[in-house]
Amino acid sequence: MSAATFRLPRLRWLALISLVALLSGLVNYQHWDDRAYFWFKEQRLSRADQQASIWLPGYRVVVQGRPLLGLEDDETSGLTYNADTDTLFTVTGKHPQLVELSLAGVVLRRIALTGFADPEGVEVLADGQLAIIDERRRTLTAFSLAADALSLDAQDYPSFDLGFADAGNKGFEGIAWDSRQQRVLLGKERGPLGLFSLPFPGEDGVSSGLQAMPAGNLFVRDISSLSYDARTGHSLLLSDESQLLLELDGSGEPVSFISLNAGLHGLRSSIKQGEGVTMDAAGNIYIVSEPNLLYVFKRKAG
Repeated sequence: MSAATFRLPRLRWLALISLVALLSGLVNYQHWDDRAYFWFKEQRLSRADQQASIWLPGYRVVVQGRPLLGLEDDETSGLTYNADTDTLFTVTGKHPQLVELSLAGVVLRRIALTGFADPEGVEVLADGQLAIIDERRRTLTAFSLAADALSLDAQDYPSFDLGFADAGNKGFEGIAWDSRQQRVLLGKERGPLGLFSLPFPGEDGVSSGLQAMPAGNLFVRDISSLSYDARTGHSLLLSDESQLLLELDGSGEPVSFISLNAGLHGLRSSIKQGEGVTMDAAGNIYIVSEPNLLYVFKRKAG
């Protein structure tokens, strides 16, 4: 028997071990084991609990990757719904702008942003105010927006320093308004990722600092965007790297989730680089992703 005969099984074993190690690393990287465990846990949630939550498994895509015409040369990030105007707002980073959109994704207005380096999140607060997160400058700026405004200068409004000076491009991206407790919810992207709350920014800025919030096993690699649902008191967390939309209860514990991969929930193609999520008054979910695409999910009847 030749030496090659003895070497072949050993090579096969080495290849098998390498494959197992690769798959194990991928499972840990994408938290597939945590997803599987939570999926089984999710199946045991009662009908009453499902109805009291947002319940993401009940949603199906109705608008798939509609281009935001006129924004082709920019990068949208963050998304919020304005109940007063029944419109959406997003921000762009390449050429800093605040952009108002119809619910169908038509650009209605562009507001030039001066004094912002890297706007990553936008949210409608109380009393018609809005807030923008600048990830690079680590600031939150709150302001009132006139119906005919076409420009905005950060220097005209108080800004709050969010800290984490060494975060770089791993700072705050997610922002949501908790109308029940009158506070801003913030999501730090990663390195490490985390959830925080901040009292409502008044005219003179914010008087107290960030407060870390409890968070369960989020099984996501990053936080790209947040949205809050006042009807349930639950939040939506969008993860770009994990291609996942996660529902959290008031204690930061996962309640439900959906994968944003092709073939699931009616998606013909995966949502890549999801950058913003929000809900409208009817409970429809909107997601913007690069390169400037709009997705809309609607809960199935029954």
